[in-house]
Amino acid sequence: MGYVPVKGGTEAIDASIKRLKYERLKGNETIEIQTIMSTMRGMIDQVMSESSLYSPFLAALAIKQAEGSMEEAVFLMRAHRSTLPRPYYSKTVEPETMLVERRISASFKDIPGGQLLGATYDYTHRLLDFDLINESSESIQRWLQNYQTELQQVDAFDEVKYFPKVVDYLRDEGLFENHQEDNTVPKDITKQSLQFPSTRSERLQVMTRGQTGAVTSLGYASLRGYGQVHPTVGEVRVGAVPIYVGHPNEMEQNTEDEFYIGEITVTEVESFVPTQVKNANNEYELQFEIGYGICYGQNETKAIAMSILDQCLEHPESNFPTHDEEFVLLHIDSVESTGFISHLKLPHYVTFQSKLDSVRQVKKEVQEVEN
Repeated sequence: MGYVPVKGGTEAIDASIKRLKYERLKGNETIEIQTIMSTMRGMIDQVMSESSLYSPFLAALAIKQAEGSMEEAVFLMRAHRSTLPRPYYSKTVEPETMLVERRISASFKDIPGGQLLGATYDYTHRLLDFDLINESSESIQRWLQNYQTELQQVDAFDEVKYFPKVVDYLRDEGLFENHQEDNTVPKDITKQSLQFPSTRSERLQVMTRGQTGAVTSLGYASLRGYGQVHPTVGEVRVGAVPIYVGHPNEMEQNTEDEFYIGEITVTEVESFVPTQVKNANNEYELQFEIGYGICYGQNETKAIAMSILDQCLEHPESNFPTHDEEFVLLHIDSVESTGFISHLKLPHYVTFQSKLDSVRQVKKEVQEVEN
């Protein structure tokens, strides 16, 4: 857009776009959308999370169009999201109803329901697997058949299990404070501009759609001393949660009238943070607070970092950058940060010429004084 006023600018832009397509096609190879959906699960989850649009198909399309560039894929998804209507809001998702695929706790060895390792790279050796170079459809089919045979021999997969929340058992012991249920309708940051001071629901919305690297970086900064939060992960769970919407024509909403419209895969984290509070005797005692993180797909690092920042921003009185909501929330958005930095590539002819004129005038005046 910035180059259009330049002589020949429109033709140059058209040529640039054609060159971009050439760079994508010059290898005479193509990758199917279904292939991306089947083999790039981590990228799809990250794009959906940062664009706050749950659609594996559209995320795969954006990844293909962006040639694997995460920031461009998120930009494409955000732009498409802005064109979509929103006919209704879903009911509040209850993580207790999650069909858990992975569930671990770093706080307890034994937790009610047991630990379920699920699919993760945490226990791999992180060595390059050169066997993948010669991987074929036949070898994949053989491996899948063997794996299915193994699963049929495991009793644990014979029934669907709902796992209780670890924190509920700690609340029953009085180790966590019980809070009244807050039924306040959350503000939608995609419909209303973020205002400071923000509510917790607004902060969680910004962080769950924040850039994975930025959220992780600030969470890490808190751990390294640029914040006062160093939690213990109480529970990480990954799985599918059902989505329901209310009846559009019923004034009084009952659960029996709700419609099931599908499910989404999410990662949820609850971190335990020790804090000092005054008791009835005006003496300090140790209690725990909960840092919360949740995001689309399986992205545990981001969800854990989000839980750290959630607890940081709950204590803005601390004199650390990670406890400053404006500093955190205004700098983790993928589209805003990459967009503002990228705009520096656009023409700044007038502003730069004015700076040159100022420098030239100062040098001229200095020379006149010296002479």
